[in-house]
Amino acid sequence: MGWRTVVVSSTAKLDYKLGYLVVRSSEEVQRVHLSEISVLLLESTSISLTAYLLCELANAKISVIFCDQKRNPHGQYIPLYGNHNSSDQIRNQIQWKDDAKREVWRAIIAQKIKGQAAILRKYNHKEDSEKLLSYIPEIEPRDVTNREGHAAKIYFNRLFGFDFTRDNDENVINAELNYGYAILLSTVNREVVYNGYLTQIGIHHDNMFNDFNLSSDLMEPFRPLVDNVVLRLDHSELDTKTKHTLVNVLNQRVFIDGKEQYFANALSIYVKSVITAIESNDLTRLKFPNYELSLYESNSNV
Repeated sequence: MGWRTVVVSSTAKLDYKLGYLVVRSSEEVQRVHLSEISVLLLESTSISLTAYLLCELANAKISVIFCDQKRNPHGQYIPLYGNHNSSDQIRNQIQWKDDAKREVWRAIIAQKIKGQAAILRKYNHKEDSEKLLSYIPEIEPRDVTNREGHAAKIYFNRLFGFDFTRDNDENVINAELNYGYAILLSTVNREVVYNGYLTQIGIHHDNMFNDFNLSSDLMEPFRPLVDNVVLRLDHSELDTKTKHTLVNVLNQRVFIDGKEQYFANALSIYVKSVITAIESNDLTRLKFPNYELSLYESNSNV
């Protein structure tokens, strides 16, 4: 699987030749081998590409993200069949045990809160960090006491001010967070499909209008890594430079399972571990990012 995120920002024609993505603009012709690509982000609506290329991108399990006129993620192209035994995997997914899903969801939320606490510690909010950590033993199956929500309120208010709310669409910080989360979600979608599962059938999320219930579940522990990038922006506007910085989160290094990995590879390891944990009903199979190492030692790679 590839590791590079390729961004095409201006008018260009894209096609396929001998294993390469070929990008033709008025100034130059560039080539990238498909084996190196994880995500292809098309920022301009004036980009054209061939059906042949789309087929080869699907064969290579490459996620293609299409942006709208405002250069915001608007749609995604991923293969219909990501695995040779997708039918069998989907049957397994439909039969996942409720007890196993509840326990895995509790572990996912606990890990997300640990990541938020690590962010608060990094920016010297130690008391609030400890408060978040105190919530973790209180998490019940399906988080019926909403420890996730309480932690999020403390977390975002401390980082961005007590007037900050996540439902304010006019706020630049929210626009930055949403853009980063959209990139993260699209990458998780790719992993889910690659492993032969449906994005629609979740562990906890169960919204009939959400085509990405499972991906919405799985992305949670990686949100703090996106937040860490947003915190270092100037929050003036969501311009092209800012978007490229947010896309570059996929190229940062993440520590997981005792090793340093590119973000996309770490996400792949994590997604497979969650599926294995559910199907084996064994929480010891879960592999989460090590926030302390990822946030403190790998910032130079962001």
